[in-house]
Amino acid sequence: MVCLRRSDLYAGQARGGAHMEQILPLLLIMAGAGAVAGFLAGLLGIGGGIVMVPALYFAFEAFGVTSAWHMHMAVGTSLAIIIPTAISSARSHYRRDAIDLVIIRRWAPWLVVSAFLGGGLAGELSSRTLTLFFAIMAFLMGVKLVLPLEDKPLTRDVPGTLGSAVVAFFIGGASSLMGIGGATFSVPAMTLFNVPIHRAVGTASLIGLLIALPATMGYLMEGAGIPGRPPYSFGFVNLAAVAVVAPIAALMAPLGVRTAHALSRRRLSVIFGVFLIATAIRLALDAF
Repeated sequence: MVCLRRSDLYAGQARGGAHMEQILPLLLIMAGAGAVAGFLAGLLGIGGGIVMVPALYFAFEAFGVTSAWHMHMAVGTSLAIIIPTAISSARSHYRRDAIDLVIIRRWAPWLVVSAFLGGGLAGELSSRTLTLFFAIMAFLMGVKLVLPLEDKPLTRDVPGTLGSAVVAFFIGGASSLMGIGGATFSVPAMTLFNVPIHRAVGTASLIGLLIALPATMGYLMEGAGIPGRPPYSFGFVNLAAVAVVAPIAALMAPLGVRTAHALSRRRLSVIFGVFLIATAIRLALDAF
C-alpha cells in the first residue's frame, strides 16, 4: 500500500487549480443518484450501496474519469457515503435494543479484517474484474428479489467460532469489493441462523459500520497518488460526492419508508429485482 499525501485531496485537478465548475455536472448527477438510493433504501429496506455503486460508476464514466478506475472510485466513494448513515442507523437500533451483541462480538474481528483486506485487494484488481464481480453478485440478488424465495432457518443458533469466522469473513470481503454495507448478505445469513428479522436488520446496521470504516480506509490508501481521478478525490474516495450524496440519501430514506406502506412490497421487490438484473447485464457488457 502507498502512503496518503495532502496533495491527494486535489487529485485530477487541472494545472493551476481546478474550479468547482469542473465538477458541478458530476455533483448534480450524484445528487440525483443519492436521492434515488436513499428512497430505495427506505422503500425496500436495502442498503443504498447496491444502487449507489452503478450510479457512481456511470457518473464517473460520463465525467471522463480514467476507465481503469471507474469501479474503484464508485466502490470506494459508496463505502464512505455509507459511514454516516450506518452510524445514525446503528444508534437508533441500539436504543431500541435491536442489535444482537453476541453476533457482533463473534463477527466483528473477521468483518473488520476482511473488509480492510478487501479494500486493499481492490487496488490490485482491474476495473474489469471488479465490475464483473459486482455485476455477478447484483444479478444473483436481482434473481432472489424476483423469485418468491423465503429465507427459512437452517439452524437454531448462530454458528460457533469457526463457522462465524467463515461467514463474517465472506460478508466483509464481498461487501468491501462491492461497495455495500453488507445488509444484503448479513440479513439473509442471520435469518438462516434463526435470528428474528427485525433483530437481524438492527444488527446489520452496526455490521455495515464495521465493514464501511475499514474498507474505506483500504480504498483511501490503495488509491493515493494514482492519476486520472476526478477533482477532490482522496485515494479512491471522491470527497465532493460524499459531501453531496450522503445528506440527500439520508433525507430521502424516510420518504421511501412512507411510500412502502402505501404500495405492494412484493411488486416493488420484483421491479427492483428487474432493475438490478438489467444493471448487472449493462455493467457486464461495459466490462467487455
